[in-house]
Amino acid sequence: MRPLVDGKTSPPLTPDGHHVVIKGRRWRATDPAIPDDASARLRAHLMAPRRAVAAARRAEDPEAEQAARDRVQVAKVALGERGVPWWEQSAAERRARWGDGLRSLDA
Repeated sequence: MRPLVDGKTSPPLTPDGHHVVIKGRRWRATDPAIPDDASARLRAHLMAPRRAVAAARRAEDPEAEQAARDRVQVAKVALGERGVPWWEQSAAERRARWGDGLRSLDA
């Protein structure tokens, strides 16, 4: 496990650093090139709509659920966890990906 800023530990990475392993399953790792402040903002943008998905499901509101899921998708792409793999992008493409995501989510 790798230490995190808040004292918690993160799951182990695969040898290539592209995935984390959680309960035996591989998940794409967050792009390590994202600056800490931007990464923290993107994680905050990710968690709020995740909570909104749960609230919309409890309220049986499919429109609100879809809107929240759309914001989750934007945050996950910006973090490099979905979309084009971050290790296949140039440094400029990676910066543009998370910058565009922040601009969209901050709006």
